[in-house]
Amino acid sequence: MNRPFQLTQRRAVVTGAASGIGLAISQAFASAGAHVSLIDLDREKASAAAMAITESNKQSCSGFGCDVSNEAGVARVFAEIGAPVDILVNCAGIAHIGNLRSTSVEDMDRLYAVNVRGTYLCMRAALEPMLAAGRGVILNLASIAATTGLSDRFAYSMTKGAVLSMTLSAAKDYLSQGIRCNCISPARIHTPFVDGFVKKNYPDQIEEKMKALAQAQPIGRMGTPEEVALLALYLCSDAASFLTGADLPLDGGFFNLR
Repeated sequence: MNRPFQLTQRRAVVTGAASGIGLAISQAFASAGAHVSLIDLDREKASAAAMAITESNKQSCSGFGCDVSNEAGVARVFAEIGAPVDILVNCAGIAHIGNLRSTSVEDMDRLYAVNVRGTYLCMRAALEPMLAAGRGVILNLASIAATTGLSDRFAYSMTKGAVLSMTLSAAKDYLSQGIRCNCISPARIHTPFVDGFVKKNYPDQIEEKMKALAQAQPIGRMGTPEEVALLALYLCSDAASFLTGADLPLDGGFFNLR
């Protein structure tokens, strides 16, 4: 195949796109020729990121502000983006530290609203234009927390398990209508979110915690957003046309080599 990972003339929507993994995916997709609509809770950051990507890639991109947990807001932003939507990547998500005993009802509801409800609402909003076109790709960001026990990640693990299950269900339901649906389950990825999270929750143990996060992967380091973006580019391109209903661990050997 000649340049198999190209997304020329494809329209992609990426949530949580103003920083970290979502931003890296948006940049990779634009470099591959896609028009990318970047959605983020912070509209100004999404717009600035879209402008920077447009300037660097000479590929028109747009930024939108949206709380993905808000049904009306999601409907509004997808109407503004318009059809077609060839690719949807759900990156928007929040984390939480806590076990069953320490996790409050409010914690559970907050995690569910963004990570589960937000993913569902965006999948549903993108589905109709994909069905009308008879093709489309949905890629969700799950986590190794979906399929393994992690200490003090009770609510977060619950949400990522749900993301994995929604991915498999949608892949089954819409296979015959030309829609592929997969998810990536990263281990620890070094993003600005991780830096802020460690600083907030472990202000007196930053160096120790960062070292522990790196060593949790047998490969000896955290992954990078760019490594996730390259896998996302493959999964959303025609090169992966035979791949659907899959959960791909990008984990530095976490599952099999510990």
